[in-house]
Amino acid sequence: MRVLVTGVAGFIGMSLSRVLLARGDSVIGIDSVNDYYDPKLKRDRLAELTRLGGERFAFRQLDFADHDALDRALAGESFDRIAHLGAQAGVRYSIENPRAYVQANLVGHLNLLEIARHRRVEHLVYASSSSVYGGNTQMPFSVDDRVDHPLSLYAATKKADELMSETYAHLYRLPLTGLRFFTVYGPWGRPDMAMWIFTKAILEGRRITVFNHGEMMRDFTYIDDIVAGVVACIDSPPADTGAAHAGGSRSPHAVYNIGNNRSEQLGHMIDLIEEACGKKAIRDLQPMQPGDVPATYADIEAIRRDLGFEPRVAIDVGVPRFVEWYRSYHGV
Repeated sequence: MRVLVTGVAGFIGMSLSRVLLARGDSVIGIDSVNDYYDPKLKRDRLAELTRLGGERFAFRQLDFADHDALDRALAGESFDRIAHLGAQAGVRYSIENPRAYVQANLVGHLNLLEIARHRRVEHLVYASSSSVYGGNTQMPFSVDDRVDHPLSLYAATKKADELMSETYAHLYRLPLTGLRFFTVYGPWGRPDMAMWIFTKAILEGRRITVFNHGEMMRDFTYIDDIVAGVVACIDSPPADTGAAHAGGSRSPHAVYNIGNNRSEQLGHMIDLIEEACGKKAIRDLQPMQPGDVPATYADIEAIRRDLGFEPRVAIDVGVPRFVEWYRSYHGV
């Protein structure tokens, strides 16, 4: 199988591509390699994919929100399925730079839907986010819950992506699957995520900022579990039978949560980082930041029932693995 992967230099895109290449698939990767965080990390991820995939890995550097550039880059290329994981991520950054989210997450998503429609691809799997649940207080979050009250522009763009996808599935019978990711972490992770920020600060002896005075709960999901769920989805397009899929669509469009199915105290995560680093954190307790939510918790019954997904890595195992990778990567 040949898979087009957007955001291939990103955390999840690179990790997914490694697994696809390892099982014998070919990958065409797209990424703008922008400077939202250090491009060196993105280049190192790409180098790892080139080393693993050889001629079965092809990379095209471009902004998929530029439909002319996207069409030119894919002219003459063939692929069976699409994993659209590229996006402008981050809750706080969406408050500071809203236009970046409209371009990447709305225009870019539309461009990939158009590519899938005109190429008649077998299946497009795309990244949504647990952020769409906004201020929901009913736990765990279910794909059957209403998600009409996003607390950040980032969340609003991800909800809009789901709505656009529903329209394309209905109009063109295009098989689509949206994945609401819950707090992904692990080796090759993102420097703007709390686990990376805390690990770096603790090792350097600097204070860490802990929002909501530490009263935060998160469904931390290890990258290997996330990738296992994405691969299972890529391999299983929703059938166009008129039956309701996860999320309620009667078009060939399913929406799933992918999480660890456990909500953990932020303080426990910090304790595990301290233990793995061999150093105590200096905790600076602060109020809740705008756009954030106090708790996330994934109901994964739909993806468990339909695709047999089962998370396997608890944070007591995953956090030390991340810290070990971080220290090896940075030589600290």
